Amino acid sequence: MYKGTFLGFCFLLCACVLFAGCGEQASSHTQVDTKTEEKSDQRPDEKVLRMNLRLELPTADPAFAEDSTSVAVIRATFDGLTRMGKDGKPQLSVAEKVDVSKDQLTYTFHLRDSTWSNGDPVTAHDFEYAWKRVLNPQTTSINAYQMFYLKNGEKFNNGEATADEVGVKALDDKTLVVKLENPTPYFLELTAYFTYYPVNPKVIEANAKWSTEANTHVGNGPFKIEKWDHKIKLVLAKNDTYWDKNAVNLDRVDFSIIEDENTELFLFEKDELDWAGSPLSTLPIEAMPSLNKSGKMTTQTIAATYLYKFNTEQVPFNNVKIRKAFSYAINRQLIIDHIKQGNQEPALGFLPPSMSVNTGPYFQDNNVEVARQLLKEGIAELGLSKLPSVTLSFNSSPSHRVVAEAIQDQWNKAFGIEVKLENKDWKVFLEDQHLGNYQISRSGWMADFNDPITFLEIFRDKEVGNNDTGWENARYEALLRQSAKERDPQKRMQLLGQAEHILMDEMPIAPIFFYTNSWVKNERVKDVFIDGLGNLELKWADIVPQIQEYN
Repeated sequence: MYKGTFLGFCFLLCACVLFAGCGEQASSHTQVDTKTEEKSDQRPDEKVLRMNLRLELPTADPAFAEDSTSVAVIRATFDGLTRMGKDGKPQLSVAEKVDVSKDQLTYTFHLRDSTWSNGDPVTAHDFEYAWKRVLNPQTTSINAYQMFYLKNGEKFNNGEATADEVGVKALDDKTLVVKLENPTPYFLELTAYFTYYPVNPKVIEANAKWSTEANTHVGNGPFKIEKWDHKIKLVLAKNDTYWDKNAVNLDRVDFSIIEDENTELFLFEKDELDWAGSPLSTLPIEAMPSLNKSGKMTTQTIAATYLYKFNTEQVPFNNVKIRKAFSYAINRQLIIDHIKQGNQEPALGFLPPSMSVNTGPYFQDNNVEVARQLLKEGIAELGLSKLPSVTLSFNSSPSHRVVAEAIQDQWNKAFGIEVKLENKDWKVFLEDQHLGNYQISRSGWMADFNDPITFLEIFRDKEVGNNDTGWENARYEALLRQSAKERDPQKRMQLLGQAEHILMDEMPIAPIFFYTNSWVKNERVKDVFIDGLGNLELKWADIVPQIQEYN
């Protein structure tokens, strides 16, 4: 896009964002007033961190989380065998000791004394129950594939083995034995991941909706859910039954639930929030240059990719040349420089730089000439006279909208086609994506752990929970399975590099940029950790008094 055209377009985008923000002020102001009234209930010595979730919490059950909002709350209210430490490395948590066999296929975890928030003891049986619950096909957990590292885990999920044959067994209340399919060097990182958290079997079996209300939710983490006014507010309180409670400094975490990014920043500037922006929300795009210039904004590169998914089972995106055409025609650098403005990098491959397995890009950014030729060839292969209108879906957010509008404009100029935009509520958006009710859909992927397989495995086959594109490739799947058995690290990375090459050659997704997190916070907030994967850790967070300066 030429500079003159872009400036006019950018003015229109900013106007749309500001207008959208104004349209939501009424409901947001109601929440401001409520929050101000509640503020007087806080004790002077109480340490309360005030943040915003932006979206209603989709789930507080570790088996079903698939978004950063749910994961943040689940990480605060549960604890695993291990937990990622301040240094970004796994440390023992509910487990006080672990023995690893010489062949690295058997892990024996010895549990410390710890307690659920309802007073029940946490046992090895709770971990076995939780892991098999995720794998059980009747649970329909979207995260089941993350348990396929366990011996017979995938077979059980596919109905080819029994639960008793899965490689996790509680020998007694304090001993958990885990057997793996293949040596997995990052397994202790996996056990810190939320899918591997325990759940309380008694609670689940007594109430199928246990995770939907504050008074029925039970966890074993640093915090517990004290109050949950749906779509308004979520309050976490320090969990006095937590085994490491002395390390927890905060008394409460008060989460407002305000969708509008401008309102969130407004509340921060009024000192009614201690934090605004990532990783639970985003800063308003138009505010970022001034926040950055003032030195108030912190920006951090994370291992995450912003992308669009193509529905490869529907015309016209069942044609690889048309998928490539739409991806090649995107001007990523323009979007980064003039819209996102958060020091992102153009994504010319799927894997973020910190996990790259290949040197150089897979394709050229903003390659409109090649894109037009590919589109022409793809239309002919499908036997169409011209390309029908296309719909791009995204979830409600001004930041997603402005990116979608920019790409809509780029595709219109490159191909002369109509691109419709479809904005959906988060829960509806996720459901439609999983059901394949879309043509092109906004998406993103954040690393679960520090290894390329955490990205590549989601497209291993079309039945994997987060694939959603309908795409699969037998050679791609074979390379991933071969990499799981390969013990030579260099050869393993070569196999993963070949797999990414196939993914980018068939392009069921259009990578757009590699994420950065940007936020502003109150100077009194200390030790809130956001790791290189973008995960929020509140266990050690603190609120410290501000030092008054006198003349």
